[in-house]
Amino acid sequence: MTDPFALAADWLPTPESGLTPTVTLSTVGLDGYPSARTVLLSRFDGERLHFHTDTRSRKAAELAADPRATVTVLQPEVARQLVVTGDVRRVTDEEARVAFAARTRYLQVLAWLNDHELAAEPTTRRRERWAAFVQERDDALEPPDTWVGYAITPVRMLFWQGDVDGPSNRLAYERTADGGWALEHWPG
Repeated sequence: MTDPFALAADWLPTPESGLTPTVTLSTVGLDGYPSARTVLLSRFDGERLHFHTDTRSRKAAELAADPRATVTVLQPEVARQLVVTGDVRRVTDEEARVAFAARTRYLQVLAWLNDHELAAEPTTRRRERWAAFVQERDDALEPPDTWVGYAITPVRMLFWQGDVDGPSNRLAYERTADGGWALEHWPG
């Protein structure tokens, strides 16, 4: 396949599916070392991969300092891995609101409460605060002011496909100067 976006669309869940796979997001840490964590892939819009976080998070600070990242999507059940490296930009407030509305109630509450202050509390106190928030806010939640979305525009896309009966295969797409893609076949 010559179009990595078409292949990614084939591999990733559609927005309508309601599936939000966990992915590993890697950024350049403020100390210069790689920094990785697991986040939810909010969606693939056909050209960019979206994820969301808190503006006070380590990843937000790292992306403000160096707006480049890699997302690794692992699908062990079908022996696939997609690694996307690219430039990161904040999405519009409207895109972030739409993504927030699509989140489960649990994840919406988490976006409101999961901060450094709560993390420092003992488990019992965290659960008490959680229960109190849920009881007080039984209405539809709007995103907190700290909710932000990002989208990665790929410059490199690596598709790995395992094969139990033969060698695995890796397709390496690299963005070219004219905006197209160069394809190389790499060993698995």
